[in-house]
Amino acid sequence: MQPPVGVVRSLQIAASERGIFKILAVDHWESMSALIAPSAPDTVSPEQLTELKLQIVRHVAGETSAVILDPVYSVAQAIRSDSLPRHVGFLTKAEQEQPQGPDHARRTELIGDWSAAKAKAAGACGVKLFLYYHPHAGELATRQETIAQRIAEQCTAAEIAFFLEPIVYSIDPSQPTNSPAFARQRRQLTIETVKRLAAVQPTVFKLQFPVDGAWERADSVWREACAELDDACNAPWAILSAGDPFELFKAQLQVACEAGCSGFLAGRALWREAAPLKSEARQAALDEVVLPRLRELNAIADQHGKSWQAKIQS
Repeated sequence: MQPPVGVVRSLQIAASERGIFKILAVDHWESMSALIAPSAPDTVSPEQLTELKLQIVRHVAGETSAVILDPVYSVAQAIRSDSLPRHVGFLTKAEQEQPQGPDHARRTELIGDWSAAKAKAAGACGVKLFLYYHPHAGELATRQETIAQRIAEQCTAAEIAFFLEPIVYSIDPSQPTNSPAFARQRRQLTIETVKRLAAVQPTVFKLQFPVDGAWERADSVWREACAELDDACNAPWAILSAGDPFELFKAQLQVACEAGCSGFLAGRALWREAAPLKSEARQAALDEVVLPRLRELNAIADQHGKSWQAKIQS
């Protein structure tokens, strides 16, 4: 089925001319504060957050297809300050960054007084929803699906692309999400999650790499998992960096793109080292570290990525 023309146009803006997503993420709140002031993240002011976001956007966004901004600290600020290059699209986040509930029962909450219609009115080409999800979580999984469906319906009404970012996690307190026991489950849970959330009909899946690179580095395992993930996706998919080390994410991106992935959405893997620096040192890091990293990712995605049009009839 053809998507509405407004959604098609959103995708054209968010991607490169070849249909590849090369997206910079600066929509972070708490995680960005923790990088600016590791010993006292609560002391980071809204002005400091906005300053970092806009500095990254000014120096890096020109070589991306789009950026992810947030409606509190960066959407209006990036537009009014003319920091966002006019040829670069932007997505906005829909969720509060900090989930509710314990680590084994995470509930996504939406940003108040924000909607897909408001994002579209501000000029956005997409809405992104970060959704903690476990397909076996019963009522909590149903509740999370309802949240995703709400944003999907808003995006359909506004004719704007919906980027759904489901993040699997452990619902067993004895097996933390970063444990080897959960790492062995991640591939299957990611596949199940994509299949379950297909009913929500996101425009694009923004996905974590299906294999935990901290515990599994076998190339054959990575390739099998990504091929299985591509088969499971009823929509274009792109991978997120999840704060992984840059070299690890770069390797993941190549394998994912060769399996059918349509690009990347990267944040901390690009700019982590620049965040805690002061303005001039930060600018140097953006020029000498962040931009070269972005260019490496762009080259991989351009060479190996599959256009979003392969899975969407425009």
